[in-house]
Amino acid sequence: VAAQNCRKRKLNAILHLEEDICNLQTQKESLKMEHSQCSRSISQMKEKLNNLYRDIFSRLRDDQGRPVNPCQYVMHCSSDGSVLIIPKHLVKSEQK
Repeated sequence: VAAQNCRKRKLNAILHLEEDICNLQTQKESLKMEHSQCSRSISQMKEKLNNLYRDIFSRLRDDQGRPVNPCQYVMHCSSDGSVLIIPKHLVKSEQK
């Protein structure tokens, strides 16, 4: 009887572990799909940001009315909402 009870507990433990594995596999697939959706959203946001960046630089002019070269300047957005156009050589490499 003791051996039977032991085998029964062992089978129950195995069944619970198999259920856990099934649940974790389902959760893994769900997380993969969520990750994929997030990656797509990030890519779309990056593309929109790049388009906005190009659009803004295409409209900017220096003091003489010449277009501002986006290769020589960067936009800096501060926490108060102001946006500055700064020469790249003045920006630290980690801020770029």
